[in-house]
Amino acid sequence: MTPNAASAPSGPSRRSFLASTAVATAAVAGGMPLLAACGASDSGSGGGSSSGKDAKKLLPAYVANNVVTPDIPSKYGSSIGFTGKLDLATLKTSVPKKLGKGGKVTVMSPFWGSPPKQDNPYYNAMNDMIGVDVQWQNQDGNTYDQKLGAVLASSDVPDVVVIPNWNMGGKIPTAIISKFADLGPYLSGDKVKDYPNLAAIPTDAWRRCIFGGKLRGLPMPASYVTNIVPFYRKDIFDKEGYDVPRSADEFLSLAKEITNAKAKRWACMDMKWTAWQMFSVLSGSEKPLGWNLVDGKLINRIETDEYLEALEWTRKLFAAGVVHPDAMLGKNAPDAGPKFAAGEFLIYPNDISQWWSRTAEQATQNPDYRIWGMDVYAHDGGNPQVWAEQPAGIFAFVNKKASESVVHDVLAVANTTAAPYGTKEYMATNYGVEGTHYTVKNGVPTKTTRGNNEVLNAYVMIASPAATIAHPDFPDVAKAQVEWQQRMGSFTRKSSFFGQMITEPSRYTNLMDDFETLEDDITRGRKKISDMQQAVAEWKSKGGDKLRDWYQKLLDDNGSSAS
Repeated sequence: MTPNAASAPSGPSRRSFLASTAVATAAVAGGMPLLAACGASDSGSGGGSSSGKDAKKLLPAYVANNVVTPDIPSKYGSSIGFTGKLDLATLKTSVPKKLGKGGKVTVMSPFWGSPPKQDNPYYNAMNDMIGVDVQWQNQDGNTYDQKLGAVLASSDVPDVVVIPNWNMGGKIPTAIISKFADLGPYLSGDKVKDYPNLAAIPTDAWRRCIFGGKLRGLPMPASYVTNIVPFYRKDIFDKEGYDVPRSADEFLSLAKEITNAKAKRWACMDMKWTAWQMFSVLSGSEKPLGWNLVDGKLINRIETDEYLEALEWTRKLFAAGVVHPDAMLGKNAPDAGPKFAAGEFLIYPNDISQWWSRTAEQATQNPDYRIWGMDVYAHDGGNPQVWAEQPAGIFAFVNKKASESVVHDVLAVANTTAAPYGTKEYMATNYGVEGTHYTVKNGVPTKTTRGNNEVLNAYVMIASPAATIAHPDFPDVAKAQVEWQQRMGSFTRKSSFFGQMITEPSRYTNLMDDFETLEDDITRGRKKISDMQQAVAEWKSKGGDKLRDWYQKLLDDNGSSAS
């Protein structure tokens, strides 16, 4: 599907990645990264996990959706894939009758861009199809945390509030428990079968919706396979006869061969994210920040040899002069797209959605251009061990004071927006009204200007289907994306806290704030590995060891998710 979406995030702190893009279509484009930050608390400011041993009885039953059959089924945690053209005449119906009862539902949600007026053809068509009068209270996504805190502290809370993981800091987890309804009576176990599209959402995503011992959230699912792909210019590799490297040493050797600073060509951008994968460093972009049980002892990623080895390898790339000078500007270096297209560097790691978006950008102006994804290998050339990401990262919550009829209307909305690709409901949710918001030519849907302005950041935020990749305009890219996820998924391991929503005690909230800056200083030669070792020692004495004890108690109380 052609999402007409902006490029994906440029940093591990991906709080602004949704700017100017339609969330779900970007996710469909290739698995937009959905960060899992702080989770829910069982014990107020003391922090906690919301995924205890009794979670199974709270979860909705999983019933696979057989309305549409994907061309590529999910495997090893991958997205499902569609590689065919789109025929509007054969779209399936996944919601045969309106489930809404005509009530009014107010929704507060983050929005990136200029929100449309309430009375527009997209909102009107969706509301009519569902049978619910959804009234949007869109808020600036870049300052959403401020608005969210104020609203949840007040007595005037909308019927539905959308909260991304990265906005779940401070007192928000406690507010989620006190302000929002238990959806278990409507969705737990077989009750979810009244809403077939919600029943088809993977169980791992639902597990992330448990807050304070209750099922409170409606999820936007994501593949748990790492979303960071080492991209390379396949057209130039083929022309120059370069082989894709299969180890850390081969990468450095190839990088030196590629680099010619006088000709304004460097091998790569900052490869730190790929280094984490090659050296099997525990995932550190989401809470819990890199904790895992290893040989019976709970350790953090920053305490491991692999962490230091990954930093050292990345430092070698910078020291060898093979990294593009822009990367020296820091983690928020200028957008990579134009200079990658110009051949100034040939390799960079980023979100998997850029496989499609970069391809689409260059399709007309540079027909020879071909971006592709390298498989990740272990640093020594063997099979990698990649760590799983969290399987959901944006959630919608229903006001605890909402009437039963409002809850049913909200679930009617969610059951429609969670419709799978290939259905009429999916097209309506993600593309709007044919002829007004999009056109279809040769099986490829393309949004109009009005579609780009109105069909974004709205209904997809209530709930979404299982992670999906579909590009009728570039089916080879869709196929490659899913197959890359499956290959990497076969080497993916879930950490001890996979799927749990975690809130660390507030006294530890800022304990690791300086580590990312220190990592970048070390890789760029401004600091030494010994500086990191010193920082880790200080981290342990300032609270790291006590935080370890706190996480150990979570494991003792809730069990491990490792696999």
